[in-house]
Amino acid sequence: MAAPFATNLLGWKKSPMKDGRPSNKRRWRWVPNSADVDNAESLDLAAALLTSLGLADPNLDLPRAATADPPPQNPGVVLENSVLAYLKERLPILDPYRSWLVERGREITYFAQYRHLLGVTEAIAQDPNLRVTIGTDYLIKPDVTVAQLGTPTFNQQPWLHAAIACKWTIRSDRVQNIRHENNNMIRHRRGRLPHLVTVTAEPLPSRLASIARGTGEVDVTYHIAFAELDQAVSASSNQGQKNAWSEVVGQGRLRDFKFIADDLEQW
Repeated sequence: MAAPFATNLLGWKKSPMKDGRPSNKRRWRWVPNSADVDNAESLDLAAALLTSLGLADPNLDLPRAATADPPPQNPGVVLENSVLAYLKERLPILDPYRSWLVERGREITYFAQYRHLLGVTEAIAQDPNLRVTIGTDYLIKPDVTVAQLGTPTFNQQPWLHAAIACKWTIRSDRVQNIRHENNNMIRHRRGRLPHLVTVTAEPLPSRLASIARGTGEVDVTYHIAFAELDQAVSASSNQGQKNAWSEVVGQGRLRDFKFIADDLEQW
């Protein structure tokens, strides 16, 4: 079962055009909004996923598709807000005895484990030359943060329980950015490491594997339409994509979004 907000984000959009023709690999006039239009397998899997969600293919059924609500033009921002709203609602239900603080775009220096980094910021402000020497890579703002209030800490700040990277799709630069930021959070913390997770709508298993694999920079990646993509991959003829999917799912590195709140509450 997909995330409760999945059908509000996923959908069909008009294809980019070139010389009056659709410029995607399949030459479809409508393409899934999570697909890489330059990758045929990405288009096929994303289209099968949408079909499983009950979102009619306008390339085959234009009258029915014409009545569907268009997906958001900037689904990445909507994904962040949807994850935020979902966890704000679910975590207090799962554990009402903890005071949860779920926010978007909060800098990590606000939290107990990283409060000491404010001293670095102040030093750089007083001596701009330190900006070159030290850099500002530690000034990280995770897409969504989950914190706990009232826990015993050494500075009375909220305890960062989880940092969530929300990436609509996965590309090599986004993978490197997630790994870079998470490595900095691992190195610079004082105290227990927060859970470092990713949420995505990426349809291509090989790209999911590029972020799900690794050496501990990401605890787990959650997919907002896991069951539907699982069905699409199973029906695919691409053995490489099937192998990548089986690997990351079998290792527990890729999970259904429906588990995210329970995992964060139990960890």
